Amino acid sequence: MTQDTHSSGAPWRNFYGRFKGKHLRKSQEAYLEEDLAALSPGAVGWEENPDRTPLDLEALFGKRDIWLEIGFGGGEHLVHQAAGNPDVGIIGAEPYINGVAMLLGKIREAGVSNLAVHPGDARDLFDVLPDGCLSRAFLLYPDPWPKKRHHRRRFVTPDHLEPLSRKLKPGAIFRVATDIPDYVRQTLQQVPRQGFEWLAERPADWRSPWQDWISTRYEQKALREARTPHYLTFRKL
Repeated sequence: MTQDTHSSGAPWRNFYGRFKGKHLRKSQEAYLEEDLAALSPGAVGWEENPDRTPLDLEALFGKRDIWLEIGFGGGEHLVHQAAGNPDVGIIGAEPYINGVAMLLGKIREAGVSNLAVHPGDARDLFDVLPDGCLSRAFLLYPDPWPKKRHHRRRFVTPDHLEPLSRKLKPGAIFRVATDIPDYVRQTLQQVPRQGFEWLAERPADWRSPWQDWISTRYEQKALREARTPHYLTFRKL
């Protein structure tokens, strides 16, 4: 018999990726120990919140609009958006702890205070975000899982997109950036099925960066390796 839940009651969710790299610098270990707990969005984990009580986002950010970045990598874009939009509350979700440590260092340097950080799977965060609470979401250079047999592991599948769609309010914006042509294909195939419209009208709309874009290390790597970035913008219907 297939096990559908953990002993804690959490649904059994496969996670494909790394949680930690080989090495953290002493400064990064200090960021995690000293800063991470204070930036928590609230009780997300199943052990601390087995009833899946929704997060109190007004207590966290007041009456601000809430944005979400899914898999923020090293945190360049997340901090850039927080600094440029101080009237918005932004949550970042990233299971790779080395990336979380990099973000914490950038937060200290930038001095931004409108961020919350979930160091884990975005699907657990979806469980406790109130429906219709998000005004914007970002999925930037996600793991491409290039082998065909691994395409079901990509974020742009119903397992991820259905709960994301529920958390976005009508009219909310969902941005996807990728340098993988087949990821573009799957995104354009799957995202509209979850109640989104693609806002592009001409090729320049998906080949040019957004006006408030900051190039990340993942994009710089794509450009060095002669891959073309694509920038897809969707609106929740």
